[in-house]
Amino acid sequence: MDPAGLGHPEEKGDIDCTATSTGEQPKPETWDDSKAFYANLSPQKKPKLPKPQNAITIAVSSRALFRMEEEEKIYSEHGVEAYVKYQLDHENEPLLPGAAFPFAKALEAVNTQLRKLYPDSEELFDVVLVTNNHAQVGVRLINTINHYNLFIERFCMTGGNSPIGYLKAYHTNLYLSSDCEKVSEAIEEGIAAATIFSPSTDVKISENQLRVAFDGDAVLFSDESEQIVKAHGLDKFFEHEKAYENKPLAQGPLKGFLEALGKLQKKFYSKGLRLECPIRTYLVTARSAASSGARALKTLRSWGLETDEALFLAGAPKGPLLKKIRPHIFFDDQMFHIEGAKEMGTIAAHVPYGVAQKHRRAAQVKQAQNSK
Repeated sequence: MDPAGLGHPEEKGDIDCTATSTGEQPKPETWDDSKAFYANLSPQKKPKLPKPQNAITIAVSSRALFRMEEEEKIYSEHGVEAYVKYQLDHENEPLLPGAAFPFAKALEAVNTQLRKLYPDSEELFDVVLVTNNHAQVGVRLINTINHYNLFIERFCMTGGNSPIGYLKAYHTNLYLSSDCEKVSEAIEEGIAAATIFSPSTDVKISENQLRVAFDGDAVLFSDESEQIVKAHGLDKFFEHEKAYENKPLAQGPLKGFLEALGKLQKKFYSKGLRLECPIRTYLVTARSAASSGARALKTLRSWGLETDEALFLAGAPKGPLLKKIRPHIFFDDQMFHIEGAKEMGTIAAHVPYGVAQKHRRAAQVKQAQNSK
Protein backbone atom coordinates (compact mmCIF):
# COMPACT_ATOMS: atom_id res chain seq x y z
CA MET A 1 0.00 0.00 0.00
CA ASP A 2 1.41 3.41 -0.92
CA PRO A 3 2.02 5.38 2.30
CA ALA A 4 0.67 8.55 0.73
CA GLY A 5 -2.47 6.76 -0.43
CA LEU A 6 -1.93 7.66 -4.08
CA GLY A 7 -2.31 4.11 -5.36
CA HIS A 8 0.91 3.96 -7.38
CA PRO A 9 2.25 0.68 -8.72
CA GLU A 10 5.70 -0.47 -7.67
CA GLU A 11 8.65 1.54 -8.90
CA LYS A 12 9.78 -1.36 -11.07
CA GLY A 13 6.71 -0.75 -13.22
CA ASP A 14 7.85 2.76 -14.14
CA ILE A 15 9.65 3.82 -17.27
CA ASP A 16 11.79 6.85 -18.03
CA CYS A 17 9.79 9.16 -20.30
CA THR A 18 12.93 10.98 -21.36
CA ALA A 19 14.20 8.22 -23.65
CA THR A 20 17.70 8.60 -25.00
CA SER A 21 18.73 8.47 -28.62
CA THR A 22 18.71 5.09 -30.25
CA GLY A 23 21.53 6.12 -32.54
CA GLU A 24 21.59 6.41 -36.32
CA GLN A 25 20.59 3.26 -38.13
CA PRO A 26 22.31 2.19 -41.37
CA LYS A 27 20.27 2.82 -44.48
CA PRO A 28 19.39 -0.17 -46.68
CA GLU A 29 21.48 -0.40 -49.85
CA THR A 30 19.72 -3.22 -51.72
CA TRP A 31 16.12 -4.38 -52.11
CA ASP A 32 16.73 -7.37 -49.81
CA ASP A 33 18.34 -5.10 -47.23
CA SER A 34 15.39 -2.77 -47.50
CA LYS A 35 12.88 -5.58 -46.91
CA ALA A 36 14.77 -6.71 -43.81
CA PHE A 37 15.10 -3.15 -42.54
CA TYR A 38 11.38 -2.40 -42.76
CA ALA A 39 10.47 -5.82 -41.40
CA ASN A 40 12.45 -4.97 -38.26
CA LEU A 41 10.66 -1.64 -37.94
CA SER A 42 7.14 -2.95 -38.46
CA PRO A 43 5.04 -4.06 -35.47
CA GLN A 44 4.82 -7.84 -35.34
CA LYS A 45 1.13 -7.94 -34.39
CA LYS A 46 -1.50 -5.31 -35.01
CA PRO A 47 -4.77 -5.48 -33.08
CA LYS A 48 -8.10 -4.66 -34.63
CA LEU A 49 -8.63 -0.96 -35.33
CA PRO A 50 -11.83 0.41 -33.73
CA LYS A 51 -14.35 2.42 -35.73
CA PRO A 52 -13.90 6.16 -35.06
CA GLN A 53 -17.46 6.56 -33.78
CA ASN A 54 -16.87 3.86 -31.14
CA ALA A 55 -13.37 4.87 -30.05
CA ILE A 56 -12.01 7.58 -27.78
CA THR A 57 -9.95 9.45 -30.33
CA ILE A 58 -6.79 11.26 -29.27
CA ALA A 59 -5.36 13.47 -32.02
CA VAL A 60 -1.65 14.22 -31.52
CA SER A 61 0.61 16.45 -33.58
CA SER A 62 3.94 15.11 -34.79
CA ARG A 63 5.88 17.71 -32.75
CA ALA A 64 3.96 16.72 -29.62
CA LEU A 65 4.59 13.00 -30.12
CA PHE A 66 8.22 13.30 -31.23
CA ARG A 67 11.08 15.70 -30.68
CA MET A 68 11.67 17.72 -33.84
CA GLU A 69 13.67 20.74 -32.66
CA GLU A 70 16.42 20.27 -35.27
CA GLU A 71 13.88 19.87 -38.04
CA GLU A 72 11.95 22.96 -36.94
CA LYS A 73 15.17 24.97 -36.88
CA ILE A 74 15.88 23.95 -40.49
CA TYR A 75 12.33 24.93 -41.46
CA SER A 76 12.51 28.36 -39.81
CA GLU A 77 15.99 29.18 -41.11
CA HIS A 78 15.99 27.61 -44.57
CA GLY A 79 12.35 27.09 -45.57
CA VAL A 80 10.03 24.26 -46.41
CA GLU A 81 12.04 22.73 -49.28
CA ALA A 82 15.15 22.33 -47.14
CA TYR A 83 12.98 20.91 -44.36
CA VAL A 84 11.39 18.31 -46.63
CA LYS A 85 14.78 17.36 -48.10
CA TYR A 86 16.23 16.89 -44.62
CA GLN A 87 13.33 14.64 -43.64
CA LEU A 88 13.72 12.56 -46.80
CA ASP A 89 17.49 12.23 -46.27
CA HIS A 90 16.93 11.08 -42.68
CA GLU A 91 13.75 9.08 -43.09
CA ASN A 92 15.38 5.86 -41.83
CA GLU A 93 16.47 7.56 -38.58
CA PRO A 94 13.71 7.42 -35.94
CA LEU A 95 12.82 10.63 -34.15
CA LEU A 96 13.19 10.81 -30.38
CA PRO A 97 10.13 10.61 -28.11
CA GLY A 98 8.37 13.91 -27.39
CA ALA A 99 6.15 15.21 -24.59
CA ALA A 100 3.07 13.20 -25.61
CA PHE A 101 4.96 9.93 -26.18
CA PRO A 102 4.52 8.48 -22.63
CA PHE A 103 0.82 9.40 -22.75
CA ALA A 104 0.40 7.54 -26.05
CA LYS A 105 2.19 4.48 -24.65
CA ALA A 106 -0.05 4.52 -21.56
CA LEU A 107 -3.14 4.63 -23.79
CA GLU A 108 -1.91 1.50 -25.55
CA ALA A 109 -1.33 -0.22 -22.20
CA VAL A 110 -4.96 0.45 -21.25
CA ASN A 111 -6.12 -0.85 -24.62
CA THR A 112 -4.20 -4.08 -24.08
CA GLN A 113 -6.02 -4.70 -20.80
CA LEU A 114 -9.39 -3.73 -22.27
CA ARG A 115 -8.95 -6.21 -25.13
CA LYS A 116 -8.26 -9.00 -22.65
CA LEU A 117 -11.51 -8.27 -20.78
CA TYR A 118 -13.65 -7.34 -23.81
CA PRO A 119 -12.19 -8.98 -26.93
CA ASP A 120 -14.94 -7.76 -29.24
CA SER A 121 -15.39 -4.25 -27.86
CA GLU A 122 -14.36 -1.21 -29.89
CA GLU A 123 -14.56 1.16 -26.91
CA LEU A 124 -10.81 1.76 -26.95
CA PHE A 125 -8.36 4.62 -27.30
CA ASP A 126 -7.46 5.42 -30.89
CA VAL A 127 -4.46 7.69 -31.45
CA VAL A 128 -4.45 9.71 -34.68
CA LEU A 129 -1.34 11.53 -35.87
CA VAL A 130 -2.48 14.96 -37.05
CA THR A 131 0.14 17.17 -38.68
CA ASN A 132 0.46 19.96 -41.23
CA ASN A 133 3.53 18.21 -42.62
CA HIS A 134 3.69 17.38 -46.31
CA ALA A 135 3.03 13.79 -47.31
CA GLN A 136 6.68 13.31 -48.31
CA VAL A 137 7.58 13.45 -44.62
CA GLY A 138 5.17 10.61 -43.87
CA VAL A 139 7.69 7.82 -44.42
CA ARG A 140 9.92 9.07 -41.60
CA LEU A 141 6.94 9.37 -39.27
CA ILE A 142 5.77 5.86 -40.18
CA ASN A 143 9.26 4.45 -39.68
CA THR A 144 9.50 6.14 -36.28
CA ILE A 145 6.11 4.84 -35.18
CA ASN A 146 7.07 1.32 -36.23
CA HIS A 147 10.46 1.65 -34.56
CA TYR A 148 8.75 2.24 -31.19
CA ASN A 149 6.04 -0.33 -32.00
CA LEU A 150 3.27 2.25 -31.55
CA PHE A 151 -0.19 1.34 -32.79
CA ILE A 152 -1.02 4.46 -34.80
CA GLU A 153 -2.70 3.70 -38.11
CA ARG A 154 -4.66 6.89 -38.81
CA PHE A 155 -2.70 9.82 -40.24
CA CYS A 156 -3.85 13.28 -41.26
CA MET A 157 -1.15 15.17 -43.18
CA THR A 158 -2.36 18.51 -44.50
CA GLY A 159 0.63 19.81 -46.46
CA GLY A 160 0.96 23.18 -44.77
CA ASN A 161 -2.74 23.80 -44.12
CA SER A 162 -4.22 23.87 -40.63
CA PRO A 163 -5.45 20.40 -39.60
CA ILE A 164 -8.09 21.74 -37.20
CA GLY A 165 -10.91 21.42 -39.73
CA TYR A 166 -10.37 17.66 -39.86
CA LEU A 167 -10.61 17.02 -36.11
CA LYS A 168 -14.40 16.74 -35.98
CA ALA A 169 -14.35 14.34 -38.93
CA TYR A 170 -12.06 12.10 -36.88
CA HIS A 171 -14.51 12.28 -33.92
CA THR A 172 -11.71 13.78 -31.82
CA ASN A 173 -12.12 13.62 -28.04
CA LEU A 174 -8.80 15.35 -27.28
CA TYR A 175 -6.26 17.22 -29.40
CA LEU A 176 -2.66 17.67 -28.20
CA SER A 177 -0.20 19.92 -30.01
CA SER A 178 2.92 21.98 -29.38
CA ASP A 179 1.38 24.84 -31.40
CA CYS A 180 -0.61 27.14 -29.10
CA GLU A 181 -2.35 28.89 -32.01
CA LYS A 182 -3.74 25.63 -33.38
CA VAL A 183 -4.84 24.61 -29.89
CA SER A 184 -6.70 27.91 -29.45
CA GLU A 185 -8.33 27.37 -32.84
CA ALA A 186 -9.49 23.91 -31.76
CA ILE A 187 -10.89 25.23 -28.45
CA GLU A 188 -12.86 27.85 -30.37
CA GLU A 189 -14.32 25.02 -32.46
CA GLY A 190 -15.52 23.30 -29.28
CA ILE A 191 -12.85 20.58 -29.31
CA ALA A 192 -11.02 19.62 -26.12
CA ALA A 193 -7.42 20.66 -26.74
CA ALA A 194 -4.20 21.62 -24.96
CA THR A 195 -0.66 22.72 -25.72
CA ILE A 196 1.66 20.08 -24.29
CA PHE A 197 5.10 20.82 -22.79
CA SER A 198 8.02 18.59 -21.89
CA PRO A 199 9.19 18.73 -18.26
CA SER A 200 12.34 20.63 -17.33
CA THR A 201 13.75 17.64 -15.43
CA ASP A 202 13.76 13.89 -16.00
CA VAL A 203 10.79 11.97 -14.62
CA LYS A 204 9.75 8.34 -14.39
CA ILE A 205 6.16 7.51 -15.22
CA SER A 206 4.10 4.35 -14.75
CA GLU A 207 3.88 2.05 -17.75
CA ASN A 208 0.95 0.10 -16.27
CA GLN A 209 -1.49 2.81 -15.17
CA LEU A 210 -2.63 5.86 -17.14
CA ARG A 211 -2.70 8.87 -14.80
CA VAL A 212 -4.45 12.07 -15.84
CA ALA A 213 -4.60 15.16 -13.63
CA PHE A 214 -7.03 18.04 -14.20
CA ASP A 215 -7.33 21.54 -12.85
CA GLY A 216 -10.94 22.46 -12.07
CA ASP A 217 -12.00 25.96 -13.10
CA ALA A 218 -11.67 26.73 -16.84
CA VAL A 219 -10.59 23.11 -17.46
CA LEU A 220 -13.23 20.65 -16.19
CA PHE A 221 -15.59 23.46 -15.20
CA SER A 222 -16.47 26.75 -16.88
CA ASP A 223 -14.61 29.95 -16.00
CA GLU A 224 -17.61 31.32 -14.08
CA SER A 225 -15.75 31.36 -10.76
CA GLU A 226 -12.55 32.65 -12.35
CA GLN A 227 -14.52 35.64 -13.59
CA ILE A 228 -15.64 36.42 -10.03
CA VAL A 229 -12.06 36.30 -8.78
CA LYS A 230 -10.76 38.53 -11.58
CA ALA A 231 -13.56 41.06 -11.22
CA HIS A 232 -14.16 41.18 -7.47
CA GLY A 233 -11.37 39.33 -5.64
CA LEU A 234 -11.18 36.24 -3.44
CA ASP A 235 -13.61 37.38 -0.70
CA LYS A 236 -16.44 37.79 -3.22
CA PHE A 237 -15.45 34.47 -4.78
CA PHE A 238 -15.84 32.64 -1.46
CA GLU A 239 -19.21 34.33 -0.85
CA HIS A 240 -20.37 33.39 -4.36
CA GLU A 241 -19.30 29.75 -4.03
CA LYS A 242 -21.04 29.40 -0.68
CA ALA A 243 -24.24 30.93 -2.01
CA TYR A 244 -24.22 28.69 -5.10
CA GLU A 245 -22.79 25.56 -3.49
CA ASN A 246 -25.70 23.41 -4.69
CA LYS A 247 -25.80 24.85 -8.20
CA PRO A 248 -23.56 22.87 -10.57
CA LEU A 249 -20.95 24.78 -12.50
CA ALA A 250 -21.24 24.79 -16.28
CA GLN A 251 -18.95 22.40 -18.11
CA GLY A 252 -15.46 23.35 -19.20
CA PRO A 253 -13.53 22.30 -22.32
CA LEU A 254 -12.19 19.00 -20.91
CA LYS A 255 -15.32 17.74 -19.16
CA GLY A 256 -16.02 15.45 -22.11
CA PHE A 257 -12.57 13.89 -21.92
CA LEU A 258 -13.00 13.10 -18.20
CA GLU A 259 -16.36 11.60 -19.12
CA ALA A 260 -14.69 9.38 -21.73
CA LEU A 261 -12.09 8.23 -19.20
CA GLY A 262 -14.84 7.47 -16.69
CA LYS A 263 -16.67 5.39 -19.26
CA LEU A 264 -13.64 3.15 -19.70
CA GLN A 265 -13.00 3.00 -15.95
CA LYS A 266 -16.49 1.61 -15.43
CA LYS A 267 -15.70 -1.25 -17.80
CA PHE A 268 -13.02 -2.33 -15.33
CA TYR A 269 -15.24 -1.68 -12.31
CA SER A 270 -17.92 -3.96 -13.73
CA LYS A 271 -15.37 -6.78 -13.72
CA GLY A 272 -14.57 -6.17 -10.04
CA LEU A 273 -11.29 -4.40 -10.87
CA ARG A 274 -11.82 -0.97 -9.31
CA LEU A 275 -8.63 -1.20 -7.25
CA GLU A 276 -6.67 -2.61 -10.20
CA CYS A 277 -8.04 -0.16 -12.78
CA PRO A 278 -5.31 0.97 -15.20
CA ILE A 279 -6.83 4.47 -15.42
CA ARG A 280 -6.55 6.89 -12.50
CA THR A 281 -7.82 10.48 -12.50
CA TYR A 282 -7.01 13.43 -10.26
CA LEU A 283 -8.58 16.81 -9.56
CA VAL A 284 -5.74 19.17 -8.60
CA THR A 285 -7.21 22.57 -7.83
CA ALA A 286 -6.14 25.81 -6.15
CA ARG A 287 -9.57 25.92 -4.47
CA SER A 288 -9.68 25.44 -0.71
CA ALA A 289 -11.73 22.49 0.53
CA ALA A 290 -13.72 24.21 3.29
CA SER A 291 -14.72 27.40 1.49
CA SER A 292 -15.12 26.35 -2.15
CA GLY A 293 -14.42 22.62 -2.52
CA ALA A 294 -17.97 21.37 -2.04
CA ARG A 295 -19.26 23.01 -5.20
CA ALA A 296 -16.57 21.38 -7.31
CA LEU A 297 -17.33 17.90 -5.97
CA LYS A 298 -21.10 18.39 -6.20
CA THR A 299 -20.71 19.53 -9.80
CA LEU A 300 -18.89 16.32 -10.72
CA ARG A 301 -21.55 14.32 -8.87
CA SER A 302 -24.34 16.08 -10.79
CA TRP A 303 -22.65 15.02 -14.04
CA GLY A 304 -22.40 11.41 -12.85
CA LEU A 305 -18.62 11.75 -12.83
CA GLU A 306 -15.86 11.46 -10.27
CA THR A 307 -12.10 11.64 -9.98
CA ASP A 308 -10.20 9.00 -8.05
CA GLU A 309 -8.47 11.68 -6.02
CA ALA A 310 -9.25 15.33 -5.27
CA LEU A 311 -6.46 17.58 -4.04
CA PHE A 312 -7.54 21.03 -2.76
CA LEU A 313 -4.41 23.16 -2.38
CA ALA A 314 -5.89 26.49 -1.17
CA GLY A 315 -3.50 28.43 -3.38
CA ALA A 316 -0.39 26.38 -2.60
CA PRO A 317 1.93 25.41 -5.50
CA LYS A 318 0.79 22.39 -7.49
CA GLY A 319 4.23 21.19 -8.59
CA PRO A 320 5.20 19.25 -5.43
CA LEU A 321 1.92 17.30 -5.38
CA LEU A 322 2.18 16.57 -9.09
CA LYS A 323 5.71 15.29 -8.56
CA LYS A 324 4.25 12.71 -6.22
CA ILE A 325 1.36 11.81 -8.54
CA ARG A 326 3.58 11.61 -11.64
CA PRO A 327 0.77 11.93 -14.17
CA HIS A 328 1.23 11.24 -17.84
CA ILE A 329 -0.40 14.61 -18.41
CA PHE A 330 -1.63 17.50 -16.24
CA PHE A 331 -4.12 20.03 -17.65
CA ASP A 332 -4.31 23.63 -16.37
CA ASP A 333 -5.48 26.97 -17.78
CA GLN A 334 -2.85 29.04 -15.93
CA MET A 335 0.63 29.19 -17.40
CA PHE A 336 2.29 29.80 -14.03
CA HIS A 337 0.91 26.43 -12.85
CA ILE A 338 2.19 24.86 -16.08
CA GLU A 339 5.65 26.31 -15.49
CA GLY A 340 5.65 25.14 -11.87
CA ALA A 341 4.63 21.65 -12.94
CA LYS A 342 7.34 21.50 -15.61
CA GLU A 343 10.01 22.53 -13.11
CA MET A 344 9.02 19.60 -10.88
CA GLY A 345 9.23 17.08 -13.73
CA THR A 346 5.58 16.91 -14.81
CA ILE A 347 4.37 16.72 -18.40
CA ALA A 348 1.93 19.63 -18.45
CA ALA A 349 -0.63 20.83 -20.98
CA HIS A 350 -2.05 24.35 -21.18
CA VAL A 351 -5.76 24.77 -21.90
CA PRO A 352 -6.28 28.25 -23.42
CA TYR A 353 -9.81 28.83 -22.19
CA GLY A 354 -11.68 31.40 -20.13
CA VAL A 355 -11.17 34.84 -18.68
CA ALA A 356 -7.60 34.10 -17.56
CA GLN A 357 -6.54 33.95 -21.22
CA LYS A 358 -7.94 37.45 -21.85
CA HIS A 359 -5.87 38.81 -18.98
CA ARG A 360 -2.83 36.91 -20.21
CA ARG A 361 -3.17 38.25 -23.75
CA ALA A 362 -3.71 41.80 -22.45
CA ALA A 363 -0.51 41.50 -20.38
CA GLN A 364 1.41 40.24 -23.41
CA VAL A 365 0.19 43.16 -25.54
CA LYS A 366 1.14 45.63 -22.81
CA GLN A 367 4.58 44.07 -22.44
CA ALA A 368 5.12 44.25 -26.20
CA GLN A 369 4.11 47.91 -26.28
CA ASN A 370 6.43 48.77 -23.39
CA SER A 371 9.35 47.05 -25.08
CA LYS A 372 9.08 49.26 -28.19
